Amino acid sequence: MKMNGYPEPSSTAEIRRCMTQTSRAAGATLVSSHNGFKTGSSTAMGAAQEISPVRRLAAILAADVAGYSRLMGTDEEGTYERLKAHLTELVHPKIAEHRGRVVKNMGDGLLAEFASVVDAVRCAVEMQRDMAERNAGIAAPGRIEFRIGINLGDVIAESDDIFGDGVNVAARLETLAEPGGICVSRVVRDQVRDRLHYIFEDMGEKSVKNIARPVRVYQVGDVGPVGTNPSAPALPLPDKPSIAVLPFQNFSGDQEQEYFADGMVEEIITALSRIRWLFVIARNSSFTYKGKTVGVKQVGRELGVRYVLEGSVRKGRNRVRITAQLIDALSGTHLWADHFDGSLEDVFDLQDNVAQSVVGVIEPTLEAAETRLSAHRPTGDVTAYDLYLQAREERYSFERNRVVRALGLLKQAIARDPGYAPALALGGMCHLAIVLNNWTDDLAVNQRHAVRLARRALQSGADDPVVLTDAGLLLGYFGEDIDAALRLVDRALALNPSYAHGWDTSGWLHVFAGHTEVAIPHFVSSLSLDPRGRRGLALSGIGVAHFFNKQFQEALERLVLSLEELPTFFPTYRVLAACYAHMGRLTEAQKVMERLRAMNPRIMSGSVPYRNSEHRALYLSRLRLAAGEAAWEREKLAAVLECKPTGLRGYIRKQPRATIPSFSQRRLPSLSHCPGAVLPWLGDRQTRRSGRRAAGVAQRA
Repeated sequence: MKMNGYPEPSSTAEIRRCMTQTSRAAGATLVSSHNGFKTGSSTAMGAAQEISPVRRLAAILAADVAGYSRLMGTDEEGTYERLKAHLTELVHPKIAEHRGRVVKNMGDGLLAEFASVVDAVRCAVEMQRDMAERNAGIAAPGRIEFRIGINLGDVIAESDDIFGDGVNVAARLETLAEPGGICVSRVVRDQVRDRLHYIFEDMGEKSVKNIARPVRVYQVGDVGPVGTNPSAPALPLPDKPSIAVLPFQNFSGDQEQEYFADGMVEEIITALSRIRWLFVIARNSSFTYKGKTVGVKQVGRELGVRYVLEGSVRKGRNRVRITAQLIDALSGTHLWADHFDGSLEDVFDLQDNVAQSVVGVIEPTLEAAETRLSAHRPTGDVTAYDLYLQAREERYSFERNRVVRALGLLKQAIARDPGYAPALALGGMCHLAIVLNNWTDDLAVNQRHAVRLARRALQSGADDPVVLTDAGLLLGYFGEDIDAALRLVDRALALNPSYAHGWDTSGWLHVFAGHTEVAIPHFVSSLSLDPRGRRGLALSGIGVAHFFNKQFQEALERLVLSLEELPTFFPTYRVLAACYAHMGRLTEAQKVMERLRAMNPRIMSGSVPYRNSEHRALYLSRLRLAAGEAAWEREKLAAVLECKPTGLRGYIRKQPRATIPSFSQRRLPSLSHCPGAVLPWLGDRQTRRSGRRAAGVAQRA
């Protein structure tokens, strides 16, 4: 027998026998409701039940191994063993799992049929995904990769074979598929497009051998989870190497260790972000794919990146293993794969090794010194690091009880390492959340704690972008010197130009300083670096900037969009009400204030953050009109809205102004200042004010 024009190697007959026995032993049941055809279980020896020829509609799946003859010529025995393993361990069980039947095996391929075209497509997709995982770490020339074609058509069925144009079309579609790919006919695409949310790329009409009319061919491209929008436009690639690090799988066997795997990924993102020529997607966007099976091509299109890093973490006792692979999102090619083993005491070195290896693959000419910049670690205490990771998960839940718990965890971490800067800064952020959400009656105590923790964090973390940004936010919120806070964030962005939260915070601080023409592009940069993260805060900031530019219609559109994502963010409501009032839509402005009161009877709290006197007047004059004179007097808003200096001085004034890459437009000279600030960047869910007991817990924490 010849295959692809080459003589059949002697071992191929054994493969065929193996495949036949495996498919028969599966004993798959296929039911076609319109004709009553059914094949029952096989005998112990795998003999198929005899049936008379019959016509029926079936979904046909044809598959073969790309470059099979070349693989056999290079390593006949090795190829045979690996193909046999793939067939017995994956392919045939997967077909049986999806209620299909292997009709026959053909040396380097097979033919299968399904009663449901949905089952056929789903089976093919899962099979290709699993094959990609099996090929991880194998060089491209040595991989066994299937090409799959699927068609839906009328077939003539005999005892153990099927015939007809439907079968022929499936076989021709298989030859058009890329290695590891799937091609389907138009009728298949039309049947499953509303049932399976996969991306079908139109390859046009193709003339194929022995088929009278051209066949419309679709390639099953980036396979996404149910609920994704496959028609979403692709984001453009930046003008420099770009990468997204997907959540690593937790193979520790303990769901409570999930935070450790997530923390590992965030550390790798941070390490890569320090490389200035590399565009790195923020954690928030990458983690939208957590727990989902998604193709790297889809990730590349949705996030606008060229490369995707994925992997797993296995933690046991005092050992940890990190497995990672780098994939070209444009072609789907695996560029690099490796694993790193070590003790928990060496966990930071393992993170650096992964980051350095990825950088070497993306741009081999990069000097090793770039990745050494990420060698510094804020603590050498693994337990403190573990506590910090747990606290970070709790803090960004935006739930009162979990934020209080995060403070308890951070207290333990800081007790073990008093100079642990990220833990100190995160503690300050917890106190900020308590103040923003009125979770305590004693705002002053939490304010003092936040400022003290921010200053301590700066003393030991002056070169950490996360610490600099959080400290700038805290001191900008509670402090009197907006320029000092801006310098901290400038330095953070100089150290890490890919830090999305840094750009977002910078945008808000510029709004507060009155530099709206600089704020908007900074918010846009944040959205670009974190396209799937929380957009509400940046949109709110852009809306506020347009409001101060007296572009009220543009402001209204952004503010409304922001509230769709963050419907409990109080500052947006206040500016929206003032915006409506400026547009002469007083009834709508009053409705906004009524909605705000329904969520919290106290509609204003804290200080007004806007330093520009004209901006303050523009905002407060119409906010007062929307709130009504009665509420204004009842809540004594005139006094509440006066900025109150807190006398913050010291370390933040010593920071030099840094040059931020990618933006030629600099801040304007300082306008009129008003001390005190409230920086509304957190997306915390507003809740009812806590009772005295909860307030006491927060203060003690």
